[in-house]
Amino acid sequence: MPTESIELLTMAAVRDFLTFERIGHLATADPEGVPHNVPLCFWFDGARFYFAIDEKPKRGRALALRRMRNIAANPNVALVVDHYEEHWSNLAYVLIHGYAGVVDDREEYLLALRHLRDKYPQYRAMALSIENNPVVRIDPTRVHVWGERFKPAAPGVPRPHSG
Repeated sequence: MPTESIELLTMAAVRDFLTFERIGHLATADPEGVPHNVPLCFWFDGARFYFAIDEKPKRGRALALRRMRNIAANPNVALVVDHYEEHWSNLAYVLIHGYAGVVDDREEYLLALRHLRDKYPQYRAMALSIENNPVVRIDPTRVHVWGERFKPAAPGVPRPHSG
């Protein structure tokens, strides 16, 4: 099984992992290549990834945030979704390289926001709007997976649980 291909997003084990894991880490870079990395909540629609700039306290307005300035100047991003636990055979991660951009289409924005609210109940209490709280879509160009849970199970051998 290849470990690096966009087709990996269609594997049931990878889709389940990306659906149920709660946090990702977004890496962006400014025009000079200076990296910036932040944790974030995300929704995976089976092909693309979405995150919102929510109402939690931040240093500046939504589009002024470093991750948003970086995406505007350099849309190349990396998103890693990982799982850690003391039983190391359950360690896993999915690394997504892709292009990020603000969602301008109102229907796509509302769809992503609805799914983010379904996954993260905290968003339900926030008055999020397309004007003040952008949603960003990441279109994957390359995907790398690592972990026992992504390998085909040998006959009669149980797969590691999906945290």
